[in-house]
Amino acid sequence: MLKQGLEIKQTQKLSPLQITTIKLIETPIQELAQAVKNEWDNNPVLDDEHPSDKKDDEDQPKDVSIEEIKDDRGDIPAYKLKVNNWGKDARPEYDTFSVKESFTGSLLEQLGFRNLSPHEYEVAAFLIGSLDGDGYLRRDIESVVDDLAFRANISSDEEEVLRLLKIIQEFEPAGVGARDLRECLLLQLKGCARTEDVVNAETILRDYYQDFTGKHFQRIMSRMSLSKEELRAALAKIVRLNPSPGGQIDDSYSDQAQQIVPDFVLDIDPGGEPRLSMPRFPLPEVKIKRKYAEILEEAKTSKDPKAKEAAVFVKQKIDSAKWFVEALRQRHNTLMTTMQAIVDFQHDYFLDGDETKLKPMVLKDIAEKTGFDISTVSRVVSSKYIETHFGIFPLKYFFSEGLENQDGEEVSTRELKKVLQQSIDNEDKDNPLTDDQLVSVLESKGYKVARRTVAKYRDQLGIPTARLRKEL
Repeated sequence: MLKQGLEIKQTQKLSPLQITTIKLIETPIQELAQAVKNEWDNNPVLDDEHPSDKKDDEDQPKDVSIEEIKDDRGDIPAYKLKVNNWGKDARPEYDTFSVKESFTGSLLEQLGFRNLSPHEYEVAAFLIGSLDGDGYLRRDIESVVDDLAFRANISSDEEEVLRLLKIIQEFEPAGVGARDLRECLLLQLKGCARTEDVVNAETILRDYYQDFTGKHFQRIMSRMSLSKEELRAALAKIVRLNPSPGGQIDDSYSDQAQQIVPDFVLDIDPGGEPRLSMPRFPLPEVKIKRKYAEILEEAKTSKDPKAKEAAVFVKQKIDSAKWFVEALRQRHNTLMTTMQAIVDFQHDYFLDGDETKLKPMVLKDIAEKTGFDISTVSRVVSSKYIETHFGIFPLKYFFSEGLENQDGEEVSTRELKKVLQQSIDNEDKDNPLTDDQLVSVLESKGYKVARRTVAKYRDQLGIPTARLRKEL
Protein backbone atom coordinates (compact mmCIF):
# COMPACT_ATOMS: atom_id res chain seq x y z
CA MET A 1 0.00 0.00 0.00
CA LEU A 2 1.43 3.36 -1.03
CA LYS A 3 1.39 6.29 1.36
CA GLN A 4 1.91 9.93 0.61
CA GLY A 5 3.20 12.47 3.05
CA LEU A 6 5.19 15.63 3.47
CA GLU A 7 8.71 15.59 4.86
CA ILE A 8 10.86 18.61 5.67
CA LYS A 9 14.62 18.25 5.25
CA GLN A 10 17.29 20.83 5.90
CA THR A 11 20.19 20.65 3.45
CA GLN A 12 23.13 22.93 2.82
CA LYS A 13 24.15 23.71 -0.74
CA LEU A 14 27.40 25.48 -1.46
CA SER A 15 27.33 28.48 -3.78
CA PRO A 16 29.71 28.67 -6.78
CA LEU A 17 31.72 31.29 -4.87
CA GLN A 18 32.09 28.98 -1.85
CA ILE A 19 33.14 26.03 -4.03
CA THR A 20 35.75 28.14 -5.85
CA THR A 21 37.05 29.58 -2.58
CA ILE A 22 37.50 26.11 -1.05
CA LYS A 23 39.49 24.96 -4.08
CA LEU A 24 41.73 28.03 -4.06
CA ILE A 25 42.41 27.83 -0.31
CA GLU A 26 43.93 24.39 -0.92
CA THR A 27 46.06 25.69 -3.81
CA PRO A 28 49.68 26.59 -2.89
CA ILE A 29 51.14 29.77 -4.35
CA GLN A 30 53.28 28.06 -7.00
CA GLU A 31 50.08 26.61 -8.55
CA LEU A 32 47.97 29.74 -8.18
CA ALA A 33 49.15 31.49 -11.36
CA GLN A 34 48.28 28.41 -13.42
CA ALA A 35 44.83 28.28 -11.80
CA VAL A 36 44.21 31.89 -12.89
CA LYS A 37 45.45 31.17 -16.39
CA ASN A 38 43.18 28.12 -16.69
CA GLU A 39 40.15 30.11 -15.52
CA TRP A 40 40.79 32.86 -18.03
CA ASP A 41 41.62 30.48 -20.89
CA ASN A 42 38.34 28.60 -20.32
CA ASN A 43 36.18 31.73 -20.23
CA PRO A 44 35.54 32.90 -23.82
CA VAL A 45 34.07 36.30 -22.94
CA LEU A 46 37.15 37.53 -21.08
CA ASP A 47 40.06 39.42 -22.52
CA ASP A 48 42.87 36.86 -22.56
CA GLU A 49 45.68 39.11 -23.85
CA HIS A 50 48.55 40.09 -21.62
CA PRO A 51 48.71 43.88 -21.17
CA SER A 52 52.21 43.99 -22.66
CA ASP A 53 50.85 42.52 -25.89
CA LYS A 54 48.36 45.35 -26.44
CA LYS A 55 49.16 48.19 -28.84
CA ASP A 56 48.38 51.81 -28.21
CA ASP A 57 46.29 52.30 -31.33
CA GLU A 58 43.47 54.79 -31.04
CA ASP A 59 41.69 53.24 -34.04
CA GLN A 60 41.89 49.70 -32.65
CA PRO A 61 38.63 48.44 -31.03
CA LYS A 62 39.07 48.31 -27.28
CA ASP A 63 37.81 45.55 -25.00
CA VAL A 64 35.45 46.72 -22.30
CA SER A 65 36.30 46.92 -18.63
CA ILE A 66 33.79 45.31 -16.31
CA GLU A 67 32.76 48.61 -14.75
CA GLU A 68 31.43 49.73 -18.12
CA ILE A 69 28.99 46.81 -18.23
CA LYS A 70 25.61 47.51 -16.62
CA ASP A 71 22.50 45.37 -16.47
CA ASP A 72 19.03 45.66 -15.02
CA ARG A 73 20.28 44.68 -11.58
CA GLY A 74 22.49 47.73 -11.28
CA ASP A 75 26.19 48.37 -11.56
CA ILE A 76 28.66 45.48 -11.42
CA PRO A 77 31.60 46.41 -9.19
CA ALA A 78 35.01 46.86 -10.78
CA TYR A 79 37.93 44.59 -10.07
CA LYS A 80 40.86 46.76 -11.05
CA LEU A 81 43.60 44.20 -10.69
CA LYS A 82 46.15 43.06 -13.21
CA VAL A 83 46.57 39.69 -14.92
CA ASN A 84 50.14 38.48 -14.82
CA ASN A 85 50.43 34.72 -14.96
CA TRP A 86 54.16 34.54 -14.33
CA GLY A 87 54.16 36.79 -11.27
CA LYS A 88 55.70 40.20 -10.78
CA ASP A 89 56.89 40.01 -7.22
CA ALA A 90 60.02 41.95 -6.36
CA ARG A 91 61.47 38.96 -4.53
CA PRO A 92 63.48 36.87 -7.03
CA GLU A 93 63.21 33.68 -4.96
CA TYR A 94 59.58 33.31 -6.03
CA ASP A 95 60.56 32.13 -9.50
CA THR A 96 59.26 28.58 -9.36
CA PHE A 97 61.15 26.45 -11.86
CA SER A 98 64.70 25.20 -11.77
CA VAL A 99 65.58 23.01 -14.76
CA LYS A 100 68.42 20.50 -14.47
CA GLU A 101 70.09 18.10 -16.86
CA SER A 102 67.99 15.06 -17.77
CA PHE A 103 69.25 11.83 -16.16
CA THR A 104 68.05 9.69 -19.06
CA GLY A 105 69.40 12.17 -21.62
CA SER A 106 72.85 12.09 -20.01
CA LEU A 107 73.02 8.29 -20.22
CA LEU A 108 71.76 8.22 -23.81
CA GLU A 109 74.41 10.76 -24.76
CA GLN A 110 77.12 8.51 -23.29
CA LEU A 111 75.56 5.52 -25.08
CA GLY A 112 75.98 7.34 -28.38
CA PHE A 113 79.76 7.25 -28.00
CA ARG A 114 79.82 3.45 -27.86
CA ASN A 115 80.36 1.42 -31.02
CA LEU A 116 77.06 -0.45 -31.03
CA SER A 117 74.87 -1.84 -33.80
CA PRO A 118 71.41 -0.25 -34.24
CA HIS A 119 69.88 -3.33 -32.57
CA GLU A 120 72.25 -3.16 -29.60
CA TYR A 121 71.60 0.57 -29.23
CA GLU A 122 67.83 -0.06 -29.08
CA VAL A 123 68.24 -2.71 -26.38
CA ALA A 124 70.62 -0.53 -24.35
CA ALA A 125 68.32 2.51 -24.70
CA PHE A 126 65.41 0.38 -23.46
CA LEU A 127 67.51 -0.62 -20.44
CA ILE A 128 68.29 3.04 -19.70
CA GLY A 129 64.60 3.84 -19.89
CA SER A 130 63.93 1.04 -17.39
CA LEU A 131 66.13 2.56 -14.66
CA ASP A 132 64.34 4.10 -11.69
CA GLY A 133 64.90 7.56 -10.25
CA ASP A 134 67.84 6.35 -8.14
CA GLY A 135 69.59 4.90 -11.20
CA TYR A 136 68.87 1.23 -10.36
CA LEU A 137 67.52 -1.57 -12.60
CA ARG A 138 64.99 -3.04 -10.19
CA ARG A 139 63.71 -5.76 -12.56
CA ASP A 140 65.26 -9.17 -13.20
CA ILE A 141 66.91 -9.76 -16.58
CA GLU A 142 64.33 -12.32 -17.70
CA SER A 143 61.51 -9.79 -17.22
CA VAL A 144 63.47 -7.18 -19.20
CA VAL A 145 63.85 -9.64 -22.09
CA ASP A 146 60.08 -10.26 -22.04
CA ASP A 147 59.38 -6.51 -21.96
CA LEU A 148 61.67 -5.96 -24.94
CA ALA A 149 59.70 -8.54 -26.92
CA PHE A 150 56.15 -7.61 -25.93
CA ARG A 151 56.39 -3.84 -25.36
CA ALA A 152 59.10 -2.78 -27.83
CA ASN A 153 58.96 -5.65 -30.37
CA ILE A 154 62.72 -6.17 -29.94
CA SER A 155 64.08 -9.71 -29.89
CA SER A 156 66.92 -10.26 -27.42
CA ASP A 157 68.16 -12.74 -24.81
CA GLU A 158 69.49 -12.63 -21.26
CA GLU A 159 73.12 -12.87 -22.36
CA GLU A 160 72.87 -9.82 -24.63
CA VAL A 161 70.92 -7.78 -22.06
CA LEU A 162 73.52 -8.55 -19.36
CA ARG A 163 76.39 -7.63 -21.70
CA LEU A 164 74.80 -4.27 -22.56
CA LEU A 165 73.93 -3.64 -18.90
CA LYS A 166 77.63 -4.03 -18.06
CA ILE A 167 78.36 -1.29 -20.62
CA ILE A 168 75.80 1.03 -19.01
CA GLN A 169 77.33 0.32 -15.60
CA GLU A 170 80.54 1.94 -16.87
CA PHE A 171 78.74 5.26 -17.41
CA GLU A 172 78.73 8.29 -15.16
CA PRO A 173 77.55 8.76 -12.49
CA ALA A 174 79.40 5.76 -11.07
CA GLY A 175 77.07 3.06 -9.77
CA VAL A 176 74.33 3.61 -12.34
CA GLY A 177 72.62 0.49 -13.68
CA ALA A 178 73.15 -1.51 -10.47
CA ARG A 179 70.51 -4.04 -9.48
CA ASP A 180 70.90 -3.59 -5.73
CA LEU A 181 72.78 -1.45 -3.23
CA ARG A 182 75.72 -3.82 -2.89
CA GLU A 183 76.33 -3.86 -6.65
CA CYS A 184 75.97 -0.06 -6.75
CA LEU A 185 78.65 0.41 -4.09
CA LEU A 186 80.98 -2.17 -5.68
CA LEU A 187 80.68 -0.44 -9.06
CA GLN A 188 81.80 2.82 -7.47
CA LEU A 189 84.76 1.17 -5.71
CA LYS A 190 85.78 -0.40 -9.03
CA GLY A 191 86.76 3.04 -10.30
CA CYS A 192 88.85 3.93 -7.24
CA ALA A 193 92.62 3.59 -6.92
CA ARG A 194 93.56 0.12 -5.66
CA THR A 195 94.63 1.07 -2.15
CA GLU A 196 94.47 -1.34 0.79
CA ASP A 197 91.41 0.46 2.14
CA VAL A 198 89.55 0.09 -1.18
CA VAL A 199 90.44 -3.61 -1.47
CA ASN A 200 89.23 -4.24 2.09
CA ALA A 201 86.04 -2.30 1.39
CA GLU A 202 85.36 -4.44 -1.72
CA THR A 203 85.92 -7.64 0.27
CA ILE A 204 83.53 -6.50 3.00
CA LEU A 205 80.79 -5.68 0.49
CA ARG A 206 81.34 -8.79 -1.62
CA ASP A 207 81.88 -11.45 1.07
CA TYR A 208 80.55 -10.01 4.34
CA TYR A 209 77.66 -7.79 3.25
CA GLN A 210 75.16 -9.19 5.79
CA ASP A 211 77.65 -8.66 8.61
CA PHE A 212 78.28 -5.13 7.32
CA THR A 213 74.57 -4.17 7.21
CA GLY A 214 74.06 -5.78 10.63
CA LYS A 215 77.09 -3.91 12.01
CA HIS A 216 78.72 -7.11 13.27
CA PHE A 217 82.12 -5.43 13.20
CA GLN A 218 83.86 -7.83 15.56
CA ARG A 219 82.94 -10.75 13.28
CA ILE A 220 84.30 -8.94 10.20
CA MET A 221 87.58 -8.10 11.95
CA SER A 222 87.98 -11.70 13.06
CA ARG A 223 87.23 -13.28 9.68
CA MET A 224 89.32 -10.80 7.67
CA SER A 225 92.10 -10.53 10.27
CA LEU A 226 91.76 -6.75 10.34
CA SER A 227 92.66 -4.36 13.12
CA LYS A 228 90.10 -1.86 14.34
CA GLU A 229 91.93 0.94 12.49
CA GLU A 230 91.97 -1.04 9.22
CA LEU A 231 88.27 -1.78 9.46
CA ARG A 232 87.50 1.85 10.30
CA ALA A 233 89.46 3.01 7.21
CA ALA A 234 87.61 0.54 4.95
CA LEU A 235 84.22 1.56 6.31
CA ALA A 236 85.13 5.22 5.78
CA LYS A 237 85.53 4.44 2.08
CA ILE A 238 82.13 2.77 1.94
CA VAL A 239 80.14 5.46 3.75
CA ARG A 240 81.47 8.11 1.35
CA LEU A 241 79.94 6.29 -1.64
CA ASN A 242 76.66 7.45 -3.18
CA PRO A 243 73.74 5.01 -2.65
CA SER A 244 71.57 6.93 -5.13
CA PRO A 245 73.60 7.79 -8.26
CA GLY A 246 70.50 8.69 -10.24
CA GLY A 247 69.66 11.40 -7.72
CA GLN A 248 72.61 13.51 -8.92
CA ILE A 249 70.78 14.45 -12.12
CA ASP A 250 67.07 15.28 -12.11
CA ASP A 251 64.74 14.87 -15.06
CA SER A 252 63.80 18.27 -16.46
CA TYR A 253 60.64 19.75 -14.97
CA SER A 254 60.38 16.91 -12.47
CA ASP A 255 58.87 17.56 -9.06
CA GLN A 256 62.32 17.28 -7.50
CA ALA A 257 63.63 20.03 -9.78
CA GLN A 258 61.09 22.57 -8.53
CA GLN A 259 61.92 24.92 -5.74
CA ILE A 260 59.69 25.32 -2.72
CA VAL A 261 57.88 28.64 -2.97
CA PRO A 262 56.88 30.06 0.44
CA ASP A 263 53.26 31.17 0.80
CA PHE A 264 54.19 33.36 3.79
CA VAL A 265 57.21 35.34 4.93
CA LEU A 266 58.00 36.03 8.58
CA ASP A 267 60.49 38.71 9.64
CA ILE A 268 61.32 40.32 12.96
CA ASP A 269 60.37 44.01 13.08
CA PRO A 270 62.60 46.71 14.68
CA GLY A 271 60.73 46.23 17.93
CA GLY A 272 61.72 42.55 18.06
CA GLU A 273 58.25 41.19 17.26
CA PRO A 274 57.33 38.66 14.51
CA ARG A 275 55.91 40.34 11.41
CA LEU A 276 53.96 38.24 8.92
CA SER A 277 53.43 39.00 5.24
CA MET A 278 52.32 37.22 2.08
CA PRO A 279 54.04 37.52 -1.30
CA ARG A 280 52.01 39.87 -3.47
CA PHE A 281 49.97 37.97 -6.04
CA PRO A 282 48.54 40.13 -8.84
CA LEU A 283 44.85 39.38 -9.31
CA PRO A 284 43.17 39.54 -12.72
CA GLU A 285 41.04 42.38 -13.99
CA VAL A 286 37.68 41.18 -15.27
CA LYS A 287 37.71 42.74 -18.73
CA ILE A 288 35.16 41.77 -21.38
CA LYS A 289 35.82 41.37 -25.08
CA ARG A 290 34.11 44.10 -27.10
CA LYS A 291 31.83 41.77 -29.05
CA TYR A 292 30.38 40.23 -25.88
CA ALA A 293 29.83 43.64 -24.31
CA GLU A 294 27.83 44.59 -27.39
CA ILE A 295 25.70 41.44 -27.00
CA LEU A 296 24.73 42.58 -23.51
CA GLU A 297 23.88 46.10 -24.69
CA GLU A 298 21.82 44.91 -27.66
CA ALA A 299 19.88 42.45 -25.48
CA LYS A 300 18.48 45.32 -23.37
CA THR A 301 16.42 46.68 -26.26
CA SER A 302 16.10 43.57 -28.45
CA LYS A 303 12.94 41.47 -28.51
CA ASP A 304 14.72 38.53 -30.14
CA PRO A 305 14.72 35.51 -27.73
CA LYS A 306 18.07 34.36 -29.13
CA ALA A 307 19.62 37.69 -28.22
CA LYS A 308 18.33 37.27 -24.67
CA GLU A 309 19.78 33.73 -24.51
CA ALA A 310 23.15 34.97 -25.70
CA ALA A 311 23.10 37.72 -23.09
CA VAL A 312 22.33 35.17 -20.35
CA PHE A 313 25.34 33.10 -21.46
CA VAL A 314 27.62 36.14 -21.39
CA LYS A 315 26.30 37.21 -17.98
CA GLN A 316 26.94 33.74 -16.56
CA LYS A 317 30.54 33.84 -17.76
CA ILE A 318 31.03 37.31 -16.29
CA ASP A 319 29.62 36.13 -12.95
CA SER A 320 31.97 33.17 -13.02
CA ALA A 321 34.95 35.51 -13.43
CA LYS A 322 33.69 37.76 -10.63
CA TRP A 323 33.30 34.79 -8.30
CA PHE A 324 36.81 33.65 -9.13
CA VAL A 325 38.37 37.03 -8.32
CA GLU A 326 36.35 37.30 -5.12
CA ALA A 327 37.46 33.78 -4.20
CA LEU A 328 41.08 34.86 -4.68
CA ARG A 329 40.49 37.74 -2.28
CA GLN A 330 38.86 35.45 0.27
CA ARG A 331 41.75 32.99 -0.11
CA HIS A 332 44.23 35.74 0.78
CA ASN A 333 42.22 36.82 3.81
CA THR A 334 41.67 33.26 5.05
CA LEU A 335 45.31 32.27 4.67
CA MET A 336 46.56 35.45 6.32
CA THR A 337 44.14 35.16 9.26
CA THR A 338 45.03 31.50 9.84
CA MET A 339 48.79 32.02 9.62
CA GLN A 340 48.63 35.03 11.93
CA ALA A 341 46.79 32.89 14.48
CA ILE A 342 49.56 30.27 14.23
CA VAL A 343 52.24 32.93 14.71
CA ASP A 344 50.39 34.37 17.71
CA PHE A 345 49.94 30.91 19.24
CA GLN A 346 53.63 30.03 18.77
CA HIS A 347 54.90 33.57 19.43
CA ASP A 348 57.96 32.62 21.50
CA TYR A 349 59.07 29.98 19.00
CA PHE A 350 58.93 32.36 16.03
CA LEU A 351 61.27 34.80 17.77
CA ASP A 352 64.31 32.54 17.43
CA GLY A 353 63.21 29.13 16.10
CA ASP A 354 64.02 27.24 19.31
CA GLU A 355 62.07 23.96 19.00
CA THR A 356 61.77 23.60 22.75
CA LYS A 357 59.49 26.67 22.68
CA LEU A 358 56.97 25.01 20.33
CA LYS A 359 53.75 24.58 22.28
CA PRO A 360 51.38 21.66 21.69
CA MET A 361 48.97 22.83 18.98
CA VAL A 362 46.27 21.04 16.99
CA LEU A 363 43.94 22.21 14.23
CA LYS A 364 41.15 22.80 16.75
CA ASP A 365 43.25 25.41 18.59
CA ILE A 366 43.61 27.53 15.45
CA ALA A 367 39.99 26.97 14.43
CA GLU A 368 38.89 28.39 17.79
CA LYS A 369 41.17 31.43 17.46
CA THR A 370 40.06 32.25 13.89
CA GLY A 371 36.43 31.17 14.00
CA PHE A 372 37.02 29.02 10.92
CA ASP A 373 35.94 25.41 10.60
CA ILE A 374 38.62 22.80 11.32
CA SER A 375 38.36 21.61 7.69
CA THR A 376 39.17 25.14 6.52
CA VAL A 377 42.25 25.32 8.74
CA SER A 378 43.31 21.92 7.44
CA ARG A 379 43.04 23.17 3.84
CA VAL A 380 45.12 26.25 4.66
CA VAL A 381 47.84 24.16 6.31
CA SER A 382 48.01 21.61 3.49
CA SER A 383 50.97 22.02 1.08
CA LYS A 384 51.81 25.53 2.32
CA TYR A 385 55.20 26.83 3.47
CA ILE A 386 56.49 29.79 5.46
CA GLU A 387 59.90 31.43 5.11
CA THR A 388 61.36 32.57 8.43
CA HIS A 389 64.70 34.05 9.47
CA PHE A 390 65.73 30.56 10.63
CA GLY A 391 64.55 28.49 7.67
CA ILE A 392 61.62 27.44 5.47
CA PHE A 393 59.02 25.12 7.03
CA PRO A 394 55.75 23.44 6.00
CA LEU A 395 52.88 24.73 8.09
CA LYS A 396 52.18 21.20 9.37
CA TYR A 397 55.54 21.37 11.15
CA PHE A 398 54.10 23.66 13.83
CA PHE A 399 51.32 21.25 14.84
CA SER A 400 51.93 18.52 17.40
CA GLU A 401 50.18 16.74 20.23
CA GLY A 402 51.15 17.36 23.83
CA LEU A 403 52.11 15.43 26.95
CA GLU A 404 52.91 16.37 30.53
CA ASN A 405 56.40 16.46 32.03
CA GLN A 406 57.20 15.58 35.64
CA ASP A 407 56.24 19.08 36.77
CA GLY A 408 52.76 18.68 35.29
CA GLU A 409 53.50 21.16 32.49
CA GLU A 410 52.26 20.37 29.01
CA VAL A 411 55.09 20.06 26.49
CA SER A 412 55.09 19.47 22.75
CA THR A 413 55.92 16.02 21.41
CA ARG A 414 58.27 17.85 19.05
CA GLU A 415 60.20 19.10 22.09
CA LEU A 416 60.44 15.53 23.35
CA LYS A 417 61.68 14.34 19.96
CA LYS A 418 64.38 17.00 19.95
CA VAL A 419 65.57 15.96 23.41
CA LEU A 420 65.52 12.33 22.23
CA GLN A 421 67.56 13.24 19.15
CA GLN A 422 70.10 15.15 21.25
CA SER A 423 70.41 12.24 23.66
CA ILE A 424 71.18 9.84 20.82
CA ASP A 425 73.58 12.31 19.17
CA ASN A 426 75.55 12.54 22.41
CA GLU A 427 75.63 8.81 23.18
CA ASP A 428 78.75 6.64 23.14
CA LYS A 429 78.68 5.11 19.65
CA ASP A 430 80.70 2.13 20.88
CA ASN A 431 77.79 1.34 23.21
CA PRO A 432 74.62 3.06 21.88
CA LEU A 433 71.71 3.56 24.24
CA THR A 434 68.93 0.99 24.14
CA ASP A 435 65.29 2.15 24.25
CA ASP A 436 65.13 1.21 27.93
CA GLN A 437 68.23 3.29 28.63
CA LEU A 438 66.75 6.19 26.63
CA VAL A 439 63.67 6.06 28.87
CA SER A 440 65.96 6.57 31.89
CA VAL A 441 67.86 9.40 30.16
CA LEU A 442 64.63 11.22 29.29
CA GLU A 443 63.27 10.70 32.79
CA SER A 444 66.44 12.27 34.25
CA LYS A 445 65.70 15.32 32.07
CA GLY A 446 62.13 15.60 33.34
CA TYR A 447 60.24 13.66 30.67
CA LYS A 448 58.36 10.59 31.88
CA VAL A 449 57.57 8.40 28.86
CA ALA A 450 57.03 4.71 28.22
CA ARG A 451 59.49 2.55 26.30
CA ARG A 452 57.01 2.04 23.44
CA THR A 453 56.69 5.83 23.13
CA VAL A 454 60.46 6.19 22.85
CA ALA A 455 60.52 3.44 20.19
CA LYS A 456 57.71 5.15 18.24
CA TYR A 457 59.36 8.58 18.27
CA ARG A 458 62.75 7.06 17.39
CA ASP A 459 61.16 5.39 14.35
CA GLN A 460 59.47 8.65 13.35
CA LEU A 461 62.86 10.39 13.50
CA GLY A 462 64.34 7.71 11.25
CA ILE A 463 66.79 6.57 13.94
CA PRO A 464 67.67 2.83 13.88
CA THR A 465 67.89 0.56 16.92
CA ALA A 466 70.93 0.65 19.22
CA ARG A 467 72.71 -2.25 17.49
CA LEU A 468 72.49 -0.53 14.09
CA ARG A 469 73.79 2.77 15.54
CA LYS A 470 77.01 1.17 16.68
CA GLU A 471 80.18 2.70 15.21
CA LEU A 472 83.88 1.91 15.47
